[in-house]
Amino acid sequence: MKGFNFEKNLQHQTQAVESTLAVFNHLEIQKSSGVNKNFINPVFNHKTGMRYSENLRLIQGHNGIKELPSGQSNILDIMMETGTGKTYTYVKTIFEMNKHFGIFKFIVVVPTLSIKAGAIDFIKSDTSRQHFKEQYGKTIRLHKVESIKGSQKRKSNMPPAVSSFVSSGDFEHSKIQVMIINTGMINSDTMQKSYDKGLFDEYTVPFKGISAVKPFVIIDEPHKFSQVNKTWGNIQKMGPQFILRYGATFQEYENLIYTLSAVDSFNNNLVKGVIGHITEFESGKNALVRLINTDGKEATFELIENGKKQRVKLSRKESLQKVHSEMIDLIIENLSKSKVELSNGLEMKKGDKINPYSYAQTVQETMIQKAVKNHFLIEKALLTRDVKIKPLTLFFIDNIEEYRKEDGYIKKTLERLVEAEIRHLLKDEKNLFYRSYLEKSLKAISRTHGGYFAVDKKGKDSNKEDDISQQVDEILHNKQAMLDLGNPRRFIFSKWTLREGWDNPNVFQICKLRSSGSEISKLQEVGRGLRLPVNEYGNRVKDEQFFLNYFVDFTESDFIDHLVNEINYKSGAISAEEVPEKLSGEMIKKICDLYETSEDELLDLLDQDNVVTRTNKFKEGGFIYIKNKYPLIFQGVGSNKIRKSTESNKRLKIRTEKYQDLKELWEKLNEKVILEYKFHEESQFKKLLTEFFIEQKANFSVEGIRERRSKIEIKDDQAISSDEISILDEDITPISTMDYSEFLLELAGSTNLNIKTIHEALIASEIEINKYLNNSTVRLIKQNFNNFLMYNAVDKFSIEYMKVSNTIHPTKITNSEGEVLKEISASDVGVKYSDLPVNKDYFFDELYYDSELEKENIESPIEEVVVFTKIPKNSIKIPVAGGKSYSPDFAYVLHLNNGEKKLHFIIETKDVSGKDRLRDEEKQKIKHAEKFFGGNVKINFKTQFSTQKIVDLIKEITVKP
Repeated sequence: MKGFNFEKNLQHQTQAVESTLAVFNHLEIQKSSGVNKNFINPVFNHKTGMRYSENLRLIQGHNGIKELPSGQSNILDIMMETGTGKTYTYVKTIFEMNKHFGIFKFIVVVPTLSIKAGAIDFIKSDTSRQHFKEQYGKTIRLHKVESIKGSQKRKSNMPPAVSSFVSSGDFEHSKIQVMIINTGMINSDTMQKSYDKGLFDEYTVPFKGISAVKPFVIIDEPHKFSQVNKTWGNIQKMGPQFILRYGATFQEYENLIYTLSAVDSFNNNLVKGVIGHITEFESGKNALVRLINTDGKEATFELIENGKKQRVKLSRKESLQKVHSEMIDLIIENLSKSKVELSNGLEMKKGDKINPYSYAQTVQETMIQKAVKNHFLIEKALLTRDVKIKPLTLFFIDNIEEYRKEDGYIKKTLERLVEAEIRHLLKDEKNLFYRSYLEKSLKAISRTHGGYFAVDKKGKDSNKEDDISQQVDEILHNKQAMLDLGNPRRFIFSKWTLREGWDNPNVFQICKLRSSGSEISKLQEVGRGLRLPVNEYGNRVKDEQFFLNYFVDFTESDFIDHLVNEINYKSGAISAEEVPEKLSGEMIKKICDLYETSEDELLDLLDQDNVVTRTNKFKEGGFIYIKNKYPLIFQGVGSNKIRKSTESNKRLKIRTEKYQDLKELWEKLNEKVILEYKFHEESQFKKLLTEFFIEQKANFSVEGIRERRSKIEIKDDQAISSDEISILDEDITPISTMDYSEFLLELAGSTNLNIKTIHEALIASEIEINKYLNNSTVRLIKQNFNNFLMYNAVDKFSIEYMKVSNTIHPTKITNSEGEVLKEISASDVGVKYSDLPVNKDYFFDELYYDSELEKENIESPIEEVVVFTKIPKNSIKIPVAGGKSYSPDFAYVLHLNNGEKKLHFIIETKDVSGKDRLRDEEKQKIKHAEKFFGGNVKINFKTQFSTQKIVDLIKEITVKP
């Protein structure tokens, strides 16, 4: 592809240009005089008479705009929705203003470096220069204001771009002078300090020299330039004759003269349509567990379910059941400062998410697989045409390292899925061109993708740095190279760097693996992919319906609804819902309390994300942002008696006089043991393993996950979402990303089983395992085999607990001498606090707890209790078959009615109502507990559900003979 070809007379762009020109019809123009006249723009006299106001009124009436004009303002607003050619339109306006009125000096102001780079690439491209030169016989001379570094930083040197811009005269007949500057440079000291050498031997301050030439200023992304901010004040120092603001979003309009709304854009096929792909799970199973952080000792997980968020900290060998009741089979095997390894073999990095009902793979892996599969469906259709269109897929990710590292999880996942899909397609592909393209891609899988992140720097010292440099160049600057049919790159990775100021018209998919940087605009999120595509000859393909496929997980199940509402609201099709005018003090307090942040941190974030003004008034979309980001403040708030136990590192006092009654039970619970499996010979184990594989046959298909598709349509000048299409993924292509021997080695290493025994058991089970040779299968087998061992221990094979040490001290409540401590950290007992009194027989003197069920237990008076305690966090882990463990929550010392015997009672609390659902697991734990405790110590183990009272469970034990 040599370059993109621009069409000259697209109606919507032409109308925007003509509306701008019409503002200046019949206005008096004053030519400059004096020695510097050739360097200064002609000046419009718009403040004398009513012509300017009348022009505005006529244009607004013609374009159906109801905003009132302001004849005193030099601001003109042109609203064009994302993807409709805003940059092209303002560049064409520059040429037209020069042609009709002789204006030859313009300044383009952009908010960020990425938008600046995009504008420069457009203006300087050979295709753009040639396109406009053919029409106007002129080209743009671009003056880029950039920071001055190193030896150039001399007091005598005015910034070169400013000097060349101001000093350029109208005698350069074939050139129009355009200076481009970003917010950072506008606000820098460079533009405001005085230099030794002045412009026109008069102006030593850049702003004053610029002001002298009476420039026209064009502002890109006007919502980024509040008129109360410093940047706006510095723009005024450049003395603009007029300010033309081009954007899809405005904080407020001023002399709005043209609108191309989102409804107009979709309705007239000026942009792609949108199909949302929402990854969901079976009804009632839409929950996510996300790894927030790990410090090597504890991992912080966040549960998102039913619109609520809860954070839980876990350490090694703790069960994720504490995060969600469904994860009864999953424990933390190992953790470091960079990752957490789960007992099913899955590794989680910061930001990774799993569904607690299905955790053989991360949600990210599921979504990548969907996006890759759908990409190749689109690609096959578009690259087997006579005139081809190369599609791209854009991924937004959180963890850059997991993409950039050689063995990064995201990189490895993508490459194995891409390779598997290509091999699958090559089995049947008959089209010669597409087959050749797939074969070329298969030989260079690493070149099928590329990334750009703000941290990337071009390097010269290594092949890897050179490769990254090439990726960055293609993504940011060389769209033609990216779309070349000889280039196998089709997957792009970024954070949100490409959100504004970058586009490639052939983005057909966006897969959002990270949370939004801001919830203000869904249109901005999809904006990178809305432009109509170009074909292999660089021509825009119109008069055909194309769609942008946008992939999100179920936490954004209302994504399409939000997008539809925004389209209609911005287009004036519906009224905005009643929203408060400003962020109230009460809202701020609730956010700070519930989300554990300070007011300063909150307001800094809201300012950064453009949510509120300095007086806390909501900007456009600001209230929606608050509702989406902080949903808990709109729900009931608990008693102010509840607070986090981590506040000020609270210490909890122990009632040390009660330890003697607890000591026997406590020391038994703290015995160091290992669990031993008892198999007499390998054939006995092979029979058991074969039985397991036969049970697993039904698991070798993807069940429970579905994709809900929702399409945006325009009816009666209003956006609506079409009927949702639910597609179960049962027919998803089985993927094999390793050969059989590699698979056996991986499975044997993961499960610590004999490789020969695995092979023979798989053959005996008659599973078509060759279709499923991938890491997810290994994890699924490991996870389910561990469960199988737990549920069949004791009944089908025996286990023994072997004591490995007689030393049981120190513990969480005793020192190395076995003496009871006076206090421990409150957070080891519970994350919540109540100032209600605790039971007189309780081991601690204050009420810290993790759930309402625990709180009720601590408050309940029970006659039979001698002493009871909440078992401190991470202090007890009793091994269970399958590599698991369980940690009881409470220990009770009871006496019988005759007063002679003491009964030890330990309990695991489940703040859920599903007793039947957990009955089998409870039975297995009781069997393990009987094996573990054995001996002479009389122990009873029970699981308590939310529907059960602790007093009733104790009665069940104490009334028995």
